[in-house]
Amino acid sequence: MERLNEYGERLAAWARGLPPVAVDAAIAAACALYVIFNAGVADKLAWWVPLAASVNALPLLWRRQYPFAVAAITGLSTTVLASADVLSDVPAAQLVATYTFAALSPPLKRLIAVVATAVGITISIVIPHDEALNLGMIGIMFAVAYALGTAARARRDRIAMLEERALRLTQEHETAATRERERIAREMHDILAHSMGLVVVQAEAGPIAVRHDPDRAEQMFDTISDTARDALAQLRRVLGVLRATDDERAPQPGLDALPGLVRQVDDAGLTATLSEDGTPRPVPADVATTAYRIVQESLTNTVKHAAAGRVDVRLTWTDDHLRIEVDDDGGGPGTPSSNGGGHGLVGMRERVAAVGGTLDTGPGPGGEGFRVTASLRLD
Repeated sequence: MERLNEYGERLAAWARGLPPVAVDAAIAAACALYVIFNAGVADKLAWWVPLAASVNALPLLWRRQYPFAVAAITGLSTTVLASADVLSDVPAAQLVATYTFAALSPPLKRLIAVVATAVGITISIVIPHDEALNLGMIGIMFAVAYALGTAARARRDRIAMLEERALRLTQEHETAATRERERIAREMHDILAHSMGLVVVQAEAGPIAVRHDPDRAEQMFDTISDTARDALAQLRRVLGVLRATDDERAPQPGLDALPGLVRQVDDAGLTATLSEDGTPRPVPADVATTAYRIVQESLTNTVKHAAAGRVDVRLTWTDDHLRIEVDDDGGGPGTPSSNGGGHGLVGMRERVAAVGGTLDTGPGPGGEGFRVTASLRLD
């Protein structure tokens, strides 16, 4: 059974790679041949049947561009074939047209098409004096085709919504990056102006103090040392941000922002959860920011690439480490986020390494989904 599922997935992937025109041509040909074959089996293969079957199926070549018009033409020809009693109980072309207008047409046209389809089905049953039981069976087939089209439309709308949300978040990040660059410039100015100014003043007064007040001179040199050391530490933090890419210059949130981050993903349509094991405790600001960014990048990759339905974020606290796990049930190693298609994983590795931690990425348990695991030192 597992091997059959694997073959089915390969076949579906191969079919998705075919040009839409080729797929529609194959569907139209299959529907036309189906009508001709059934007419031949029923010994009703008149000269006009292949022509009528072609008229019935040929519009399916344009079903993606004109779903409503194709449904109307196919419906009329299906009704004619059924009234002439040369059509089987499965109107294949009209079922394909029903799926298509359910997936692509606007609400008003869908309503008109549904009513017209119901009328056509009734005529197709009544005129040939077919059994009334067939009306229910055919109605079920059309209901299933319409439901499948509706599900395809809902999935397409959901993907579009997620893409729009991702674009909006990207624009917000770019705006935040501009503000962050301005903030960094102000910080560097303040650090250099204040600290170096103080160092210069103390250094100029030092030689005088050495001759007249040695104790005061010693205190001044200690002040110079402390001020310079503090300035270097501040500049190192600022320059560490400058070495990051543009996408990483947003304001620096911490662990307290994780619930809101997970809630945003949950609101976007995925089932997202956040759980904690152990006793939380205060952590250095850079570690808290790194933890947030790891979760943020993992969730972004899940939303954009994994085609997942669920993602779980888990924080585990120990005496000297914070362990972060982000698991989804999506495409796993085949996703762009995991095969090197972007800078997400590289950026996460650099962030984790900067705080002395480790990062592991790969398939989830049993080879399903994708897992990001980070261990950050708390000391």
